[in-house]
Amino acid sequence: QVQLAESGGGLVQPGGSLNLSCAASGFIFSTYDMAWYRQAPGKQRELVAAITSAFTTNYADSAKGRFTVSRDNAKNTVYLQMNSLKPEDTAVYYCKAAGYLRWTPTNYWGQGTQVTVSE
Repeated sequence: QVQLAESGGGLVQPGGSLNLSCAASGFIFSTYDMAWYRQAPGKQRELVAAITSAFTTNYADSAKGRFTVSRDNAKNTVYLQMNSLKPEDTAVYYCKAAGYLRWTPTNYWGQGTQVTVSE
């Protein structure tokens, strides 16, 4: 059974940091590209950062210089280190896995973790 379990969200003051984790199981993690998305109330879900199976990274403009995505294939986990957080970073953060299952493009999503940046 495929599972993506995000953790590490919470309430933080502006300028603070959080480190999100997404623990994966039920598929061959090392072969999948991983990404973090977020969705704020009333807004569409948007890509925040991604890391491919080859460890190539990509960031949204809003995340560049503040967020760092990484992965540990030995632990089947992808991380999102978020620094210098702003109120506009408030959203539910989702982990996504993209790869192939029996040659069919396949995506898996986690349930999300809430990040709130506020005084």
